Amino acid sequence: MTSDSEAESRNRAKRSKLEMLVGGLLALLGLVAIARPTYATIASTVVFGWIFMLAGLDLLVYAVRSPRGQLLWRLLLGLLCLGAGILVLSNVFKSALALTLLLGITTFLIGVVQVILAFWIRPATRWTWVLLSGLLGIMVGIFIWSAWPLRADWIIGFWIGVSFIGQGIWMMGLAVPHR
Repeated sequence: MTSDSEAESRNRAKRSKLEMLVGGLLALLGLVAIARPTYATIASTVVFGWIFMLAGLDLLVYAVRSPRGQLLWRLLLGLLCLGAGILVLSNVFKSALALTLLLGITTFLIGVVQVILAFWIRPATRWTWVLLSGLLGIMVGIFIWSAWPLRADWIIGFWIGVSFIGQGIWMMGLAVPHR
């Protein structure tokens, strides 16, 4: 008969193997996205469009089941999401352009907020990491703006690739058992 700690140890080992596998796959997908960033941009735009459409359909079903006073607003929200999804999917390339611009603006603004936050928490330990993150966000936002619209076809795919590699690495790093 095995003890609970042995069973727990085996379960942890199985989870670690799965996390290593998922982390490795994410890193590999990230490398593919960086190697073919235009395809990754198109694929992510299509996924984004489908997410909007499915959310819109879900909201429409939710609206029909809502009390009368809330029906109109929920129906409107569902139709807006559904329409946005259809719009994105009807012209993926123009949608990728718009999403790239939105990514640049959002990244820039998040960077500005992080810089402000860094100075606000300044006496705190390691506040400089928040400052560096904010400055990096501002620089990336400016880079995306400066490349828009000429290089909008690959920017989203490239950043998705970088993000997947980073996520894959930390997943694999956390999966390594501590000794």
